[in-house]
Amino acid sequence: MPRVVSLFFPAWPTDRLRRAMGQSAPSAESPIVMLGRQGNRRLVLAVDAAARAAGLRVGIPGSKAQVLVPNLQSFDLDAAGDAAALDRMALWSLRYAPIVAADPPHGLIIDTTGADHLHGGEEMMLEGLVSRMAASGIEARAAVADTWGAAHACARFLARPTFVAPVEGSSAIMLGLPIVALRLPHDIVHGLQTLGFERVGEVDAAPRASLSLRFGHELGRRLDQAMGRRSEPFEPVRSPDLIEVRRAFGEPIGAAETIARYAGKLVAALCEALETRGLGARRLDLLFHRVDNRIEAIRVGTAVPVRDVKRLTRLLTDRIETVDPGFGIELMTLTATLAEPFGAKQIISSLVEEPEPDITDLIDTLTNRIGEQRLYRFAPLESDVPERSIRRIAPTAPDDGTSWPGEWPRPPRLLTHPEPIETMALLPDHPPVWFSWRGIRRRVTRADGPERVFGEWWRRDAEVIAVRDYFQVEDEAGDRFWIYRAGDGEDPETGSHKWFLHGVFA
Repeated sequence: MPRVVSLFFPAWPTDRLRRAMGQSAPSAESPIVMLGRQGNRRLVLAVDAAARAAGLRVGIPGSKAQVLVPNLQSFDLDAAGDAAALDRMALWSLRYAPIVAADPPHGLIIDTTGADHLHGGEEMMLEGLVSRMAASGIEARAAVADTWGAAHACARFLARPTFVAPVEGSSAIMLGLPIVALRLPHDIVHGLQTLGFERVGEVDAAPRASLSLRFGHELGRRLDQAMGRRSEPFEPVRSPDLIEVRRAFGEPIGAAETIARYAGKLVAALCEALETRGLGARRLDLLFHRVDNRIEAIRVGTAVPVRDVKRLTRLLTDRIETVDPGFGIELMTLTATLAEPFGAKQIISSLVEEPEPDITDLIDTLTNRIGEQRLYRFAPLESDVPERSIRRIAPTAPDDGTSWPGEWPRPPRLLTHPEPIETMALLPDHPPVWFSWRGIRRRVTRADGPERVFGEWWRRDAEVIAVRDYFQVEDEAGDRFWIYRAGDGEDPETGSHKWFLHGVFA
């Protein structure tokens, strides 16, 4: 089932203006409007969040806006600049999916079919999109649905700031939305409202012939596109700087073996183009243009720059089974949407020393199957608090030389969250005589500690005097555990004096 993301920027012109002005931009509390001419009138064409909070809306005269908000700052709308910046934003969004296009004037459209698992699922993907925009000073809302029209409507009327429509549930959601959600011209919307229509469901239930006779075929087309009864293809954005090869077919193809054969030929041609520029591919997008104007896509990534034909071909052909050729594919396009300098690697003779094993091929295979965020390794982080002393890094990230302190050994398995245990211990410095964890009572035969860990006072006030006393204990079966008491055993302000199990030794 196709899944489409709509990214909506409610204050795109004003947010772009603030980014362009940099340090000289007005504060977020200062209302800003963008003005432009419609005929002989000078109207407000864009407002930011502060201006909306002050009661200003798009379409009111600029002079009236100045009267309503005395400290209002106004600027001329740059529609061409906004459109060009939206295209650049679409190119940036190619990191999320191979099929992205601008949805002017204030949005993007992203076909994420089969790509959401690479970003932790649809909900996490939308949250990541919105949070990245917010970090750049751009207000954004995002929604995912089965069709472009439904995603467009949900992003503007339901997303707060994100919304995930159930698979095959977009039609039911659309029925309850206002008719302005159908992307219709203003005169058609006004005419429907004059007739008493308010919701999409009311229009969908009305006789189609009479509505088409009065308003033309645009109403029915937009309604069918939103409901998924008619396809709505869009041309993905592409930069002239991207390295791309394509193959058109006189007769449409559809067999998996044929697709795989031509994919290999495209990879060979792309690797030749990469070699002439001294680059290696980090991300490849293979697009399949079907005869019904729909585009299927495969995306693969690599841990390091690669231009090995067999390796890249295998990564692509492993995912051909996810492609629906429909009635046939008439064009295949392979693009290196991310390429980096390809550094030559010296091969050390086995007569001197054994070469280091190259596991990047395995990393690429696993990453493209389960997602980049699910494949990682742990690295040390400077912190005395155990759960804060590790961080996730990419499998091929270089070693920065940091390590965990070696005074006290740390368990190889650290629980996600410390789990409470029942104990009997002599306070303040003695380890427990026994403890009960997950319903099993264990008698302690050996123990070492305490190791006192202090809170990080610069993070929050509650950690100024907070401490933990850690013990390494061994039970009768020889199993070893890492437990701690919250507090110093004497002062109740240093902790609750409850016991927790935090790790298990091998």
